[in-house]
Amino acid sequence: MFEEAQYFAPIATQDDGSVVVELATSHPGFADPVYRARRNAIAGLAVNHRRGTPIPVAEYIEQEHEVWALVTRELAAKHATYATAEYLDGVARLGLPRTRIPQLQEVGELLEPLTGFRYLPAAGLVPLRDFYEVLADGYFHSTQYIRHHSVPFYTPEPDVVHEVIGHANALASDRYAALYRLAGDAARRVRGEEALEFVSKVFWFTLEFGVMQEGGELKAYGAGILSSYGEIEEFRGMDIRPLDLAAMGTTHYDITKYQDVLFRADSLQHLEDVVGDFWATCDDDSIAKLLATIP
Repeated sequence: MFEEAQYFAPIATQDDGSVVVELATSHPGFADPVYRARRNAIAGLAVNHRRGTPIPVAEYIEQEHEVWALVTRELAAKHATYATAEYLDGVARLGLPRTRIPQLQEVGELLEPLTGFRYLPAAGLVPLRDFYEVLADGYFHSTQYIRHHSVPFYTPEPDVVHEVIGHANALASDRYAALYRLAGDAARRVRGEEALEFVSKVFWFTLEFGVMQEGGELKAYGAGILSSYGEIEEFRGMDIRPLDLAAMGTTHYDITKYQDVLFRADSLQHLEDVVGDFWATCDDDSIAKLLATIP
């Protein structure tokens, strides 16, 4: 229900150097001064971080660890039914803690020996090109905060549940991680904003909200579905369309609700052949040709 490069909570740095996360009045944590203070402090860790240095430790409280444990347990049960085998293999390889929130530094240290990926902390808005280009270098931008405890199965923006349970488990797979890198290569190769948006939309409808035929059933591999307690129960009832680059690159989506249009790969090999090859070879001219095919 969101995209990493389009957070709803802008970050402001005050004259004294402090960081303020501007939550909307509809945000579950808006009226909670303790939560807001923690959001500000955690955002400040990311603002002051420099790539190549250890990621600062976010000091989570017990209530936040309890949210992680609850959501992890419930999602794991749903993954057994709805997630692709390759994603489940990534879960087993990575071995994330189930009863406490892992630090991003820790997640990177688990991932790097597997697929070479590491994490970078994000305070809030990450420009589209910055977010995608670092994928080519094996880096993934991630928030460190967790959703408000009053609604453990909902978040209006990407939190550590989405970024780690959704994405890190996929990044623990050699084959999925290779696709993330190819998306980063494509973002680095294209020059125009229209081409970059096309690349990002293909990412949205695959690595964020992709579904796949597997063993006679429709399974999910997209991080947005696999980190959403509600959406994972609903995706099979959506408008499921065949994998189509031109359609994925131009289909409008609403980040504030469940995705009602999804694109199905026939297999992981099919995804690699269509989307992987596109990201490996696309440039502004080839994307312009795809755009020209849309009525």
